Amino acid sequence: MDFTDMRPFEPEELPAAYEELLSDATFRRVVASVFPDIPFEHIAHTMRGCHTCMEFQAAFCKPFLKGLVARCSNGLSCDFSAVNLTPERQNYTYISNHRDIVLDSGLLDLLLIEKGLSTVEIAIGDNLLIYPWIKTLVRINRSFIVTRTGGIHDILQASQRLSAYMHYASGVKQVPIWIAQREGRSKDSSDETQESLLKMFVISGTGTNKQRLKDINLTPLSISYEYDPCDYLKAQEFQLKRDIPGFRKSQSDDLINMRTGIFGWKGHIHYQAAPCINDFLDMLPDDMPKPDFFTAVAQHIDEAIYRGYRLYPANYIALDLLQEEGPQVNKSISHKVYYTPTEREAFETHIEGQIAKVQIEHPDVPFLHHKLLEMYANPAIHQLSLKG
Repeated sequence: MDFTDMRPFEPEELPAAYEELLSDATFRRVVASVFPDIPFEHIAHTMRGCHTCMEFQAAFCKPFLKGLVARCSNGLSCDFSAVNLTPERQNYTYISNHRDIVLDSGLLDLLLIEKGLSTVEIAIGDNLLIYPWIKTLVRINRSFIVTRTGGIHDILQASQRLSAYMHYASGVKQVPIWIAQREGRSKDSSDETQESLLKMFVISGTGTNKQRLKDINLTPLSISYEYDPCDYLKAQEFQLKRDIPGFRKSQSDDLINMRTGIFGWKGHIHYQAAPCINDFLDMLPDDMPKPDFFTAVAQHIDEAIYRGYRLYPANYIALDLLQEEGPQVNKSISHKVYYTPTEREAFETHIEGQIAKVQIEHPDVPFLHHKLLEMYANPAIHQLSLKG
């Protein structure tokens, strides 16, 4: 298949892509806001000197992300010890929960760069490519485009092409990939792998469905933010969907979510990789019915992600507050051992402050409060359920 218009740019295509960006007035304004102390001429000169996408990422994305971590978080940590990750073996397909539109893959890239490894090729939905310059920029940043618009026939063709490209990227190019476990972010942090995504993976490749999944080396990845800057926007969207039949976010809403997620306060951030699922796949019977096969794989990925959550006091506090909201309070399952009264007070103040940011005509405060608690409690609920 021809992947020219969906894949990351090749080195020989970068000069034209740079000039397209540099001539775009909106892109120039964005650059001026992100790098206010650097003359645009210097940025243009540096950009033109980047001969590969990874050189561009090292010159621009790495320093931006490091500065962002310093300003907007209490630190970024990771644990990839479960993965046999070496310069000679990097072609894993990281399948992760999805919290932030931009930073989930961006911070993964930063972690890999600092390990001296290749950055990932990023699956990004075309619904986020609001302006032409954004599409150009993400392809420079090693993204490939996932088509989510069009009729059923268009989506089917796009799925076939996407599957073919992912097998090509992993098997022929031997590059790592990042993709979310579901379409879009999980607004309530109840992370569940879409079986339709797994079925898309096996459209291409050879052999059984098991072999086709093994070919792309699926590796569950858990992403944990202590605080989600977009929590109030997600709660607001829940109310709008409840109150307005057929409500859909606008393009400007997506831009607000991107900006808030990037520049908002996140507290601690942790990335935890689980082992590649190929050994698990080998244990499944070869004659397993197809529906059971995909259900088992999705459940395995979910449980790996749940185990990998880094839980913070906010998660336990939210869980206790949810329990206290219920008709009966079972104090025997309180999680107060994981937090202090001061931390609980600070979290409750945070929730009140986030609700105050909601900008809709008639905010349903109890509903918004409940939704915000669910977002923070669900990771703890999922992980604790695995522990009984």
